[in-house]
Amino acid sequence: MTMADKKKVKAYVKKKRTPQSKIIEELQSKYNTIDVAKAIKFSNLPLSKSTLKGLTENNYVEMTDIQRQSIGLALQGNDILGAAKTGSGKTLAFLIPVLEILYCKQWTRLDGLGALVITPTRELAYQIYETLRKVGQYHDISAGLVIGGKDLKFEKKRMDQCNIIICTPGRLLQHMDENPLFDCINMQILVLDEADRCLDMGFERTMNSIIENLPSKRQTLLFSATQTKSVKDLARLSLKDPLYVSVHEHSAHTTPESLQQSYITCSLEDKIAMLWSFIRNHLKQKIIVFFSSCKQVKYMYEAFCRLRPGVSLLALYGTLHQLRRMSIYESFCKKQHAVLFATDIAARGLDFPAINWVVQMDCPEDVNAYIHRAGRTARFKSNGESLLVLLPSEETMVERLKQRKIPINMIKINPSKLQSPHRKLEALLARDVTLKETAQRAFVAYVKSVFLMKDKEIFNVHALNTDAYAKSLGLAFSPRIRFLQKMQKQMAINNNVKTERETDKVSIDSSNDSEQEDNGNNSDKNDILDIPDIKNSETKNTIKNTAVLQFDDSDDDDILTIKRKNIDVDDIPIMENDDKRNKKKPLTKVALAKKILKKKIIPNKKIMFNDEGQELIDSAKVKMSELAREYENEVDSGINIEIAKQVLREEDQFDKQRFRAKIREKHKEEKRKLKAAKKAEASEEEEDADDEEMENANNDDISDGESSDGPDLSWLPDPDKIYGKQRNTDDEASSASEFEEKSEEESTVHRSSKRKLVTQENKIRKKQKVSDVDNLQADEELALQLLQN
Repeated sequence: MTMADKKKVKAYVKKKRTPQSKIIEELQSKYNTIDVAKAIKFSNLPLSKSTLKGLTENNYVEMTDIQRQSIGLALQGNDILGAAKTGSGKTLAFLIPVLEILYCKQWTRLDGLGALVITPTRELAYQIYETLRKVGQYHDISAGLVIGGKDLKFEKKRMDQCNIIICTPGRLLQHMDENPLFDCINMQILVLDEADRCLDMGFERTMNSIIENLPSKRQTLLFSATQTKSVKDLARLSLKDPLYVSVHEHSAHTTPESLQQSYITCSLEDKIAMLWSFIRNHLKQKIIVFFSSCKQVKYMYEAFCRLRPGVSLLALYGTLHQLRRMSIYESFCKKQHAVLFATDIAARGLDFPAINWVVQMDCPEDVNAYIHRAGRTARFKSNGESLLVLLPSEETMVERLKQRKIPINMIKINPSKLQSPHRKLEALLARDVTLKETAQRAFVAYVKSVFLMKDKEIFNVHALNTDAYAKSLGLAFSPRIRFLQKMQKQMAINNNVKTERETDKVSIDSSNDSEQEDNGNNSDKNDILDIPDIKNSETKNTIKNTAVLQFDDSDDDDILTIKRKNIDVDDIPIMENDDKRNKKKPLTKVALAKKILKKKIIPNKKIMFNDEGQELIDSAKVKMSELAREYENEVDSGINIEIAKQVLREEDQFDKQRFRAKIREKHKEEKRKLKAAKKAEASEEEEDADDEEMENANNDDISDGESSDGPDLSWLPDPDKIYGKQRNTDDEASSASEFEEKSEEESTVHRSSKRKLVTQENKIRKKQKVSDVDNLQADEELALQLLQN
């Protein structure tokens, strides 16, 4: 074999790996040399390989202005206030420093929480979490999404394993209060996205509680399109020499240049017709429609779904379940042509791709709310349009927008292209009761939202044509607005009180003037009556002519006395709202519940009383021994085992007594039952014997009645033999015939009575047994006497 045939074999040379600590030192040494003017791409910055790989794979190559100016300062450890237009890439401006700082500190899962990102809405937190997953997928750092509406138990078990937590304020505070695994002692970075919203009145208490629990030594990053400069807010966060990074502060407009903004003035009853016509004319575009309340969004979504405009409709509002909200957000991002009805939860930070139109059906609360709503379109070098719908009473909002360098133009509606769905809505509400109820709630919610707005120069509830607005929603008549009625009543009462005060002042002043005039006139009368002049005395007007008034000793004289002179108005106690005191307030369920709570009534407690009115204590439910009662009333926490044993011993004695008493009662009851059984058996035997005797007696009577028509007198002696014949034959014949008739009548009555009165005879037979024997003896004696004679 020649040398050419031999294969070339390269010797494997093992590369020397530089330790990670040296790589980190090299990166940190380059932080101070970052040139903002030359740094255009992310690769120009001293970032770790894991971060750069994640950025390139997700097509993040060039930096935006806010990213170029803030990332380098954040890597140097400065506190930052970042302000930039909507859609300018603020999310990566704070996520990249978070990843790099934790990477340089070689943060692991054992170190616990390193960075905390707080956002005002759940959807924004979810969006930041998804961005972090994409960019930081090659880092060995764990991240967690902690928002309301998710499984709290699942979050509690894994809080100590997360290095970066992206959360909303409410759920974070709940973990701080309830979760022992949550520990933020080692936290390095705090990020507030949409910082002005997080620090406003809505989250003030929650954020104050959160900030108290965070360590004071930390780096703080605040980002928003409308950044707060309030000294109070910054002092709450204890920022250390923060750097204010505002990319577009000196630009001509506050909003993006590619955003075309316009507004229309429209009456309240024509709003729905305008929206319906707008959607029908933009079926091939992606639109977000903002309303001021959740109930309005719900009704408009349900009603427009029934009307079928020809494009897919979605609704995003706060009262939906969190999983449903996340699925709606994802589905709207994927769709090319759709309409999203939303509240202000979709106004901040959410990056919906390729939005063509943003329609603000209700006037925003202030200019900042308008900027965030309109900022959902024209994001990062893309075009978009915004439409603001105003009432004639809300046109001053345009002046406020122009003062903040927001270019907005007025457009007019072409009335020929308006399509009114009012008749269809009326038919839908007439058929569907639930839809009618949602329409009524939407009506009240809109009026209430206008009433609760702070800027009363723009928002005027009394300028709303509520009847026409109710008809435009499809309602036959406008629902009751109870909070507005209460407000009007209160205003009427206050006006009445003011008028009463003014009239009282006028009457008091006039009375003082008349008193002074009377005093001048009475001075002449006093001279005529030779009464000395009495000035400023208490009894000045009590001087009476004795000839006319003769009842000096009566108490009625005090009626005419004036106790004070020249009464000051301030001294008079004015009774306010007398009508309210006289009128009884309606007794609500809440008031009844409060009354019951004040009475301290224990539920399901039954108290028994004896005839004397004393309470019967049930030893089975109440502690009987004094030691047990004292032990129950003790305030000390925990269980004293020794005292508990003594209590059990003493209570056991009462339990034994109660058990013995139960056994005695049981034995007594058994004895009673035995006696009752014996009595019942004896009575049954007697009744059986009586029934047999009654049957025998009845049989004898029936046999006697059938054999002879009358009583058997054959055993008696013949009276003719003894007394002789004393009667005539005619008399005997008549007496015999009468006797036969009587005997026949008696026999018939006897037979009928036997059938009807068998039960009575059965009772009487017992008494007649003894009397029959006596009658027999008396008959025998009578017969013997007759025979002797």
